[in-house]
Amino acid sequence: MEKKVGLLVRLVAKPGKEQAVSDFLASALPLANVESDTVTWYAMQLDAGTFGIFDTFPHEEGRQAHLSGPIAAALMAHADELLAEAPDIKPITVLASK
Repeated sequence: MEKKVGLLVRLVAKPGKEQAVSDFLASALPLANVESDTVTWYAMQLDAGTFGIFDTFPHEEGRQAHLSGPIAAALMAHADELLAEAPDIKPITVLASK
């Protein structure tokens, strides 16, 4: 299945909440695994306090379903507790992939 659209998300942990953000992201994998239109889903740590999510979808409907799904809901429910700033969520278009 060709990956056509995606999301690039940057998360900045509050000081002292880095491990909690890391644990939260790791715990989201089973939720991503059951989303039929989430083709790829990566959670990453960029530096000591900055984390990211990169995911891809076959079409806009899949991306919107993910944005209104349980991972996004859980992230927003814990954002004030865990994050130093609002999540930076960028929709992207996949130009090429392997």
